[in-house]
Amino acid sequence: MTPSRDLQRLIDIMAALRTPGTGCPWDLEQDFASVAPYTIEEAYEVADAIARGDFDDLCDELGDLLLQVVFHARMAEEQGRFDFGDVVTAITAKMIRRHPHVFGDVRGRDTAAVNAAWDQIKAEEKAAKAERQRLRGLDTRREDEGALAGVPVGAPALTRAVKLQTKAAKVGFDWPETRSVLDKIREEIDEVEAEIVAGDRAAAAGEIGDLLFALANLARHLDVDPESALRGTNEKFVRRFGFIEERLAAVGRTPQQATLDEMEALWQEAKGRVPSPAASPARASTPGLPDSDPN
Repeated sequence: MTPSRDLQRLIDIMAALRTPGTGCPWDLEQDFASVAPYTIEEAYEVADAIARGDFDDLCDELGDLLLQVVFHARMAEEQGRFDFGDVVTAITAKMIRRHPHVFGDVRGRDTAAVNAAWDQIKAEEKAAKAERQRLRGLDTRREDEGALAGVPVGAPALTRAVKLQTKAAKVGFDWPETRSVLDKIREEIDEVEAEIVAGDRAAAAGEIGDLLFALANLARHLDVDPESALRGTNEKFVRRFGFIEERLAAVGRTPQQATLDEMEALWQEAKGRVPSPAASPARASTPGLPDSDPN
C-alpha cells in the first residue's frame, strides 16, 4: 500500500483497521475511553516537537494527532452518531461563526472588540447547546452553567487553574495587582510550613495545592503560561543533571557513588553553563514529615 496525500485514504485505512474479521485486533478492541489517553499524549508530542523546533518531527506528530481524530470519528460513525465529515462541518461552521470580523460584516478588528465578540458568541453557543440538550431530554443542570463553565476537568492542572482564574476574573473575582498575589503566595508558604511542623501530611498536600494555585495565578498576572514555564524548567533540570552525570562519568563514577555535596558543587558549576538558574534540590530537605519514598 503506497502513501497518499488524500485524507479520504486515511479515513478508509481506519475503517479497514476497524472492520471485524479482517481488521486489526488491537484497533477493534478500543473504545472512546481507551483511546482518549493516546489522544492527550499525541497532543503533548506535538507541543514537544514545537518546543524543540523539530519540524520534521512536528509533521509526524501532527499526523499522529490527526489519526486520533479519525479514530474517534470512525468509532462514532460505527455507532451511528456522527462521522469525520460531520466533525469537519462542525468546526468549519464554528470558525466562520466565531470570526464575523473576517467572514461577516462586522468591522471592529481591534483585539478588545474581537475578544468581546468572541465571548458573546461563545455564550450564545452555550445557550443553544443547553436548549438542544433540553429538547433531547438531557439534564442540563450541570456545573458548566456557572461563570466557570467550559473548563475541561481533564485539562492539565496548571492550565485548568489559569483558565478557572481567568473566568473568575471576568466577573470581578481577582486580585487587583500582582503584589497582592505575591502576598498570597507567601501566606500559602507559611501554611505549608505550619502543616509540615504539625506532621500532617494530608493537610500539607492540600496547602501545597493552594500554593500551586496561587503560583498559577501569579503566572497569569504576568501573562506567563505556567505549563510552558514548568516544561522549560524541567528541560533545564535534565540538562544540568546530565552535566553532573557526565562530569562524574569522566572520573569513572555514578551519581549513586557521589555525595550530595559533590553533586551540589557540580550543580552550581552547571548553573554557570546553562542560562536561567533553576532551584537546586540539594538543600530542599523538609524536616517534620517522613519521606513517603525512602528510595
